[in-house]
Amino acid sequence: MMPSNPDLHCHSTVSDGLLAPAAVVSRAHANGVDLLALTDHDEIGGLDEAMAAAATLGLRFVTGVEISVSWGDDQTVHIVGLNFDPRDETLRAGLARVRSGRDARAVLMAQELAKVGIDGAYEGALKYVGNPALISRSHFARYIVERGFAPDVKTVFEHWLAKDKPGYVSHAWAELAEAVGWIRGAGGIAVIAHPGRYRLAAGERRELYRAFRDCGGQGIEVVSGSASDAEMREFAAIAREFGFLASRASDFHGPGESYADLGRLPPLPEGLTPVWTAWEE
Repeated sequence: MMPSNPDLHCHSTVSDGLLAPAAVVSRAHANGVDLLALTDHDEIGGLDEAMAAAATLGLRFVTGVEISVSWGDDQTVHIVGLNFDPRDETLRAGLARVRSGRDARAVLMAQELAKVGIDGAYEGALKYVGNPALISRSHFARYIVERGFAPDVKTVFEHWLAKDKPGYVSHAWAELAEAVGWIRGAGGIAVIAHPGRYRLAAGERRELYRAFRDCGGQGIEVVSGSASDAEMREFAAIAREFGFLASRASDFHGPGESYADLGRLPPLPEGLTPVWTAWEE
């Protein structure tokens, strides 16, 4: 049976979400989600807990992960992997490699933030981290809000943690072809996450789409929590042009901190092939 309310991108405390994996699943179920993927950043350690909770609730669940990728001139893009074998050793080794540089980057971020008067950021960010190996900008953002420098996480990113802002530190993540290869090698589907959030010119976006397709990428998030109606129409057109499968995804991180709650999304536009048809009978 095809799902009526799928949500194929969300996060737990295993990376930078506010809720434990089982609690994410419970909230999704309460919101009417009938197909869920947990997609923590560069980590699949929450999948067992989430799968067990989903089985208890009778909620269909597919494996997921969001891989950090370096692209172009110091741009980070995110590739979601869906419905793969989490036991695949090549995927697991690749994710471990991507995670390995996060702590060193975090120390440098704290040093940069101290220069603009935000001291103790590394220790402060760690208070919000479930797994220290996965310390991220979101954890720093929560600390900066706690200190009263900004009213919310979105404002922190705009003023301190986005590219060319005082607390931003570049980092070499996975290559695009590597990330797609890990996902495909584990039997999964690779999807470009929230395409509207990358600071790319129109020509650069098209170059990304072509490169992604050419290395085996198959999907794009047409409906996502951060996308406007106009952007959803744009990404629907991109999906048709490039032959991408269309995904629907909240990118939920936690109550009060996300663009959209789990399952609270508009439907996919007409004339698209949903990504979940790739694993439906």
